[in-house]
Amino acid sequence: MLDAPLDLTVRPLAGPEELGLFRRLSYVLDHELADDLATGRRRPEWMWVALRGDRVVARIAWWSKDGRAPLLLDFFDLDDTLPEPERGEAGLRLLEAATAAVVPAGAPRPEYGRFVPPDWREDPAVRDVVEARIRVMERTGARMLVERLRLEWRAGTPVPADSGRLRFRPVAGREDLLALMTPVMEGTLDAHGRADLASGLTAREAAEKHYDEELAHYSTPREWWRAAELPDGEPVGFVIPARNNYHPIIAYIGVLPGRRGHGYIDELLAEGTRVLAGQDGVERIRAATDLGNVPMAKSFARLGYVNFERAFDMVWDD
Repeated sequence: MLDAPLDLTVRPLAGPEELGLFRRLSYVLDHELADDLATGRRRPEWMWVALRGDRVVARIAWWSKDGRAPLLLDFFDLDDTLPEPERGEAGLRLLEAATAAVVPAGAPRPEYGRFVPPDWREDPAVRDVVEARIRVMERTGARMLVERLRLEWRAGTPVPADSGRLRFRPVAGREDLLALMTPVMEGTLDAHGRADLASGLTAREAAEKHYDEELAHYSTPREWWRAAELPDGEPVGFVIPARNNYHPIIAYIGVLPGRRGHGYIDELLAEGTRVLAGQDGVERIRAATDLGNVPMAKSFARLGYVNFERAFDMVWDD
């Protein structure tokens, strides 16, 4: 406990002109902030700082696809030169005050996501930085949902030619894809999918939620989306190459339960990579998979994807 309360000013940014103030602390997504503000994915009233005098000791910000409502808490930084417990108390006061103002009353708190170095547990200094933020989140009732590998294919990395084992066709539409996504949800290793099922959603409802909340928002051509079949027409799985607001990505990939264990995941990933690598100016393709999804991680490694970062997601059960 602190001997005396910290003398802090906790407030949102007055406007985009205070972006320099917000940037006095640093994070790997700082370079996206100006464009996010200009395009409405962020709003100044969703970006808060905790000040001790004119020194920024903590900052927090939420992100959205369209600026209508905060969907993800993705910035939460502390001044790591502060000793404990001052560092944690500054973060807690900022988190509580900003959340009360930004998240509508009665609405669930958006998930917290954080990018971290791939070896963050091995470096004591980096581990301290990461765990300090986790501790503050846990004090407000958050829990760790999943840790994920962030992966990247880089231009010049060989992409296997189509082996001919599968036939690929464009996904015909929402219902066509949902018919494939629904059985993939059964026995999924994806933590978010498992959480949806544990909440009481059926596999079909979980698939619909994922489609409507994420896949439907990609503006890149739906002709890129691929369904895979055996030569006799039996379905095997699908892959969703796309581009989000920042990068070409493998958005989703799945093999039907009855077709798992035959190496088809490599064929699907290779097809999605070929689609994106064939577009003009693609220097990298991003992807992610849960740390516990070992078969998917091994497939990415076989295709030459590099684990350049990790991420973790924390949630509140409210």
